[in-house]
Amino acid sequence: MNEFDIIHRFFNRPGSGDGVTLGIGDDAAVVRVPPGYELVLAMDTLIHGVHFPESTAADDIGWKALAVNLSDLAAMGAEPCWATLSLTLPEADESWLQAFADGFFEMADKHRVSLIGGDLCRGPLTVTVQAHGLVPAGQAITRHGAVPGDLIYVTGHLGDAGYALASAVAGSSDYAYFRERLDRPQPRVRTGVALRGIASSAIDLSDGLAGDIRHIMKASYCGAVIEAGRLPLSEPLRSAVDEETGSRLALTSGDDYELCFTVSADQAGTLESRMASIGETVKQVGKITASSDLIFRAADGEQHYSAYSHFG
Repeated sequence: MNEFDIIHRFFNRPGSGDGVTLGIGDDAAVVRVPPGYELVLAMDTLIHGVHFPESTAADDIGWKALAVNLSDLAAMGAEPCWATLSLTLPEADESWLQAFADGFFEMADKHRVSLIGGDLCRGPLTVTVQAHGLVPAGQAITRHGAVPGDLIYVTGHLGDAGYALASAVAGSSDYAYFRERLDRPQPRVRTGVALRGIASSAIDLSDGLAGDIRHIMKASYCGAVIEAGRLPLSEPLRSAVDEETGSRLALTSGDDYELCFTVSADQAGTLESRMASIGETVKQVGKITASSDLIFRAADGEQHYSAYSHFG
């Protein structure tokens, strides 16, 4: 098969989706942005052996390649619409391609995303996806709106994916759970949309809470306190590790793809109502401060982290 055969067989699906004037098959795609909306773009690259273990199944790679980009859109409060895919392959393995496409489109269908173009070439396995979403004009949630006194929240559970990456858990009874959390993250799109007009800032948790909250701190010129006892750990993780290890995984391991966001104290009631209306739960884990430090507060005392600095 040549590259055009691969594109036609595995990726050129019938139906272009809403807002697509011209999809796969030309030099570029053409889409329509509805009046009153802004286009939000996100792009991530996954490299074999760097961003996913070598044992990762092809369908899980396809799922995750799109999911991590939709998580970025969710952090901005955007609704996903379209995606482009750049795929570099060492060889044209038909069974691998079919499984990859199945995983990719399973995630795409779940969030009504249309694949509208991309690129295909030979080389080390690398997957790059650019996701496109829409948000009402002026309502995108950014990293730079947090102010002292804001409450810090996270979605879901933290540390599960990090445990799957760092531990030999294949023999445990919860192996499938941890591997699912690593290989098939669930982008919190509904939550992100519901946070419009409530969240003062937001970010998705790809590098761990302690690392990602620093990006909000840097953009908002503030500090933060994180309470160890409030970190949302899953029951399988609590059963697998001690409390200190669980907290460390929640703070420093990546690949959770949950959302971290800030809300003013007077909006806490509105947040609770909105989350209940969409059947989602969030957990307050700390507070924004006026200092430039990140403080992790545990039962045995406090740890201070200096503010994030590039090349520091």
